[in-house]
Amino acid sequence: MTTVTHEVLNQAPPLTEFSTADEPTLLEALRREGAAWGEAEVSALGALAGTQAVQDQARWAEEQPPRLHTHDRHGHRIDEVEFHPAWHQLMTVAVEHGLHAAPWSDDRPGAHLVRAAKFYVWSQAEPGHGCPISMTYAAIPALRAAPDLAAQYEPLLAARTYDFGLRPPLTKAGLIAGMSMTEKQGGSDVRANTTRAVPAGDGTYRITGHKWFTSAPMSDVFLALARTPEGIGCFLVPRVLPDGTLNGMRLMRLKDKLGNRSNASSEIEYDEAVAWPVGEPGRGVRTIVEMVNMTRLDCVLGSAAGMRAGLRQALHHTAHRRAFGRELDQQPLMRAVLADLAVESEAATVLAMRLAAAVDRAQTGDAGEAALRRLALAAGKYWVCKRGSTHAAEALECLGGNGYVEESGMPRLYREAPLLSIWEGSGNVAALDVLRALGKEPACLDAFFAEVDAAAGADRRLDAAVASVRGMLGSLAVPERAQLMARSLAERMALVLQGSLLVRHSHPAVADAFCASRLGGEWGHAFGTLPTGVDLGAILERARPKAAGGA
Repeated sequence: MTTVTHEVLNQAPPLTEFSTADEPTLLEALRREGAAWGEAEVSALGALAGTQAVQDQARWAEEQPPRLHTHDRHGHRIDEVEFHPAWHQLMTVAVEHGLHAAPWSDDRPGAHLVRAAKFYVWSQAEPGHGCPISMTYAAIPALRAAPDLAAQYEPLLAARTYDFGLRPPLTKAGLIAGMSMTEKQGGSDVRANTTRAVPAGDGTYRITGHKWFTSAPMSDVFLALARTPEGIGCFLVPRVLPDGTLNGMRLMRLKDKLGNRSNASSEIEYDEAVAWPVGEPGRGVRTIVEMVNMTRLDCVLGSAAGMRAGLRQALHHTAHRRAFGRELDQQPLMRAVLADLAVESEAATVLAMRLAAAVDRAQTGDAGEAALRRLALAAGKYWVCKRGSTHAAEALECLGGNGYVEESGMPRLYREAPLLSIWEGSGNVAALDVLRALGKEPACLDAFFAEVDAAAGADRRLDAAVASVRGMLGSLAVPERAQLMARSLAERMALVLQGSLLVRHSHPAVADAFCASRLGGEWGHAFGTLPTGVDLGAILERARPKAAGGA
């Protein structure tokens, strides 16, 4: 007699063939901000991201990470990184859909917002390859500080052709850009860099030094910081020189990282590398700050995307898993947790989309939007990226033991979350940048209050929170006290901005829950502690994907 022991019961079916664009918050932002023309493109990419084929590619790219080959079998130095074919497939889709740099050559209103929405839906499939995509997007405004170089390289950086391989950049059909700033003795303090750049007498420089973190080392060109007689300068460094020889950029090792495993992050040495100056001599930090600001936008987008991906998994699992006689998502306490996760996710997404819209308007010369972007990007990067890790942990817990195993995909999401809080400046750097913006650019504060005051009078808890921010600003006159308050101020500014956006643009139930918990103090210290009386049903109905095959 055979005993059946492997009949599978009470397990959620595979979550596949869904759309990562199946989300009202995202689509409403496109329509509201004048970018509805991109909705079909975003929806098509979101549908592709949810296919089984792309999910398999994401898994393969993660499970078989890149490998460094410093020499060939004959002993020649080659400094190559080998990627799984899945990585190249993911990169091809991202570039062909313009996630890397298309808005810089697209004069349609909302081009940066459409690109942000695409980055958001596609990075939910596999976030690691988003790093070189993001750096390419961010490189162009910095490169424009050298108009002659921009004229040569910008068309190739914006081209929708992924052309992998070590060849002279200007002979390729499309380029990917990287960034090389961080050194082991300085970290985020890039002014402590010791890498040297010496004029060669022909308009180029020779760079020598050690970089502690250079992500995506197989990029075609890099923006690097190095010390010159005038101070820290910014330089364009190609991997391959015009004559086809490798530039003096030696890959010492690939980093063994917590997450982001599909992407290669390296430690490199410049050995008399040929480089072209970008921007004014000695003003390299100022030049590359524009690149940093653009990557900060993608940090916020990436964290918001991770929250949405985690929420989707939690909604799907709890809709099919039963306990105590009914589905988990019908249990009051689980509903409270899911609704709280949904509120956090929507608040992150609505802020990310507003920041992208500010980039669009700033590019057209809107000084107010440029000022808002300057301050809100720093505060938003601080808070949304901080929340990403906490959100991922709670979403994983909704799946219980099923979420703790690699096959669920939740550990990958959990490992990835801290990166976005660290990348381009960890929490303290972002919080201090809020203080810097307030001190050096007073227009930023006016733009911030103009934005949040657009919801004045709509919710008493929001009004009180905005008043508390005004009160905190009075304590910034004492530098030591200002630093101690930097995190609290950045957090509070991000929260009131999220609250204002939700009150104006979101479902009333979501806005009410956010204002009551995040602003009104009716909240515990963990997800699932929303106050009684909020409309959990309406929040969950809005958060739940509606397309067939979704959660």
